[in-house]
Amino acid sequence: MKKLFFLCVIITLSFSNDAIKSYLKQLEAQVKKEDPLFKGFSAKRGEEIFFSTHIGKRGKKISCASCHTKDLKKVGENIFTGKKIEPLSPKANPKRLSDIKKVKKWLRRNFKDVYKREGTPKEKGDVLKFILNN
Repeated sequence: MKKLFFLCVIITLSFSNDAIKSYLKQLEAQVKKEDPLFKGFSAKRGEEIFFSTHIGKRGKKISCASCHTKDLKKVGENIFTGKKIEPLSPKANPKRLSDIKKVKKWLRRNFKDVYKREGTPKEKGDVLKFILNN
């Protein structure tokens, strides 16, 4: 039974990994249209975006980590609603980043909540790179 479970996890991760890689390639193509010298997404820039604080759309100082915590492998909590948020790291939560439609919606919503604007393709790629590394 354990072998079957681990096999399912590995298959899920490989499919989600392919999906997110494809999405990152799409974002990279968008960035290269504006900056042909672009060298790739950076987990370090993504980390800076994730932890930087701003006055969010509700007028409160907020960062991505405000809800998702500093440890992406832990359960977070929406600071406005109190709703529990499953771990953001795909290493702790194999379902994360597996549905690109949900990833796009999540990025759009969270950038608007924290930054009061849509994230750029470069910012989105950097944040995803950071999340994948954690």
